[in-house]
Amino acid sequence: MTLRRTIRTFALLFTTSLIAPFYAAADRPPNIVIIFIDDMGYADIGPFGADGYETPHLDRMAKEGRIFTDFYVTQAVCSASRAGLLTGCYNVRVGIGGALGPKSNIGIHADEVTIAEICKQKDYATACYGKWHLGHHKKFLPLQHGFDDYFGLPYSNDMWPYHPGVLKLPMEGRLKKWPHLPLIEGNRTVNSQVTGSDQEQLTTQYTEKAVQFINDHKDEPFLVYLPHSMVHVPLYVSDKFKGKSERGLFGDVMMEVDWSVGQVLNTVRRHDLQNDTLVIFTADNGPWLSYGDHCGSAGPLREGKGTMFDGGCRESCVMWWPGNIPADTSCSVPAMTIDILPTIAELIDAELPDHKIDGKSIWPLMADSKNATSPHEAYFMYYGKQLQAVRSGRWKLHFPHGYRTMAGRPGGTGGIPTAYSQAKIGKQLFDLETDIGETTNVANSHPDVVEHLTELANVIRKDLGDNKVKGTGIRPVGRL
Repeated sequence: MTLRRTIRTFALLFTTSLIAPFYAAADRPPNIVIIFIDDMGYADIGPFGADGYETPHLDRMAKEGRIFTDFYVTQAVCSASRAGLLTGCYNVRVGIGGALGPKSNIGIHADEVTIAEICKQKDYATACYGKWHLGHHKKFLPLQHGFDDYFGLPYSNDMWPYHPGVLKLPMEGRLKKWPHLPLIEGNRTVNSQVTGSDQEQLTTQYTEKAVQFINDHKDEPFLVYLPHSMVHVPLYVSDKFKGKSERGLFGDVMMEVDWSVGQVLNTVRRHDLQNDTLVIFTADNGPWLSYGDHCGSAGPLREGKGTMFDGGCRESCVMWWPGNIPADTSCSVPAMTIDILPTIAELIDAELPDHKIDGKSIWPLMADSKNATSPHEAYFMYYGKQLQAVRSGRWKLHFPHGYRTMAGRPGGTGGIPTAYSQAKIGKQLFDLETDIGETTNVANSHPDVVEHLTELANVIRKDLGDNKVKGTGIRPVGRL
């Protein structure tokens, strides 16, 4: 037996005492549902302060579950964030950054192991309904990476010839920049020219597919990954919620997202699977602030999507598993999407990948175990290939970098964005327990903290690199 496997065996023996209650109550491993919203702000759901519309299903989910107030994604942009969630790795390790578009010839590598492939070890039925965004060519699509079923958009819903940046061009000119948006089922394009009317039905269609999958597989373990295309711009909503909120179109769309959550949870309850099903609700990055009335709110957090200030990479998160996750509780210990894969592997007694991953199980935090602490000393926050910040406990240290900002100005209206300004931050330390908005640099008062976090950063730079310095632990991205 290898040293790694020996250590893992002892770890499993130790954690068995934590997870024994649900194994004793169930004759199968838990079902997993991951609901991943696009461009949703920290304060866009009721449990985190939404205003102008109601989210009753998410409110109930939080009341029956546990909210995570300091929950992060690996990078505040679409493809990078999804790579981190699905592989349990910092996205820079697997070579995926930014937002892959219709002209990209890269995607998730065949050797990477997704959450779906972890679940396949235990014969789960697996499905993905929604925005994939890890490569649109067949070899990169979900069915080649552990999912039995797929229906959705291969990338963002604004990557089409109606993008605001090309609206003034004739259609021929638009199509040179953005081809028509495809809708894919399995490995086959079922609609080669998605329209606005089609987009109005996406949230409903994804939800109906997820509900039907649960209905069809209620008697066996299942994984449903539901990465909604909303609330990414352009915003679209079905007639069920059109004009229903005080917040305008954005509020209408969030109400439909909440409806979707309710449909999934109610289906789980209808089959009496609530004590056998873990549901995780979170988002891929913060609000796209330049879109103004068509974007959400980061609440008290600084900045938004496209930055590694907390407004960009810290997400509202609700976890629900009646009888196993304590109801009406909150966790302020930092955690990240990279931790979901190893947590699921632990819960279903599956093997972790042979290659290195960055996440660690956070089941003790989810279960609110006595004296539970973070399994990480720190989380490392890259944007592109640049290490921009480190979060450790209450502290967050930024390294010098440029960033985009609205600088207090309002964004655009009606789906047309305004321009960002560019700004720079030096090496600054923030105490997030007393300064959630990252406003007051306390580096001079805590030089020991700055020194320690800098040392941790220097170690990770050797592994994952920093800008033009390539790390030794980076694996190749998938290519055509």
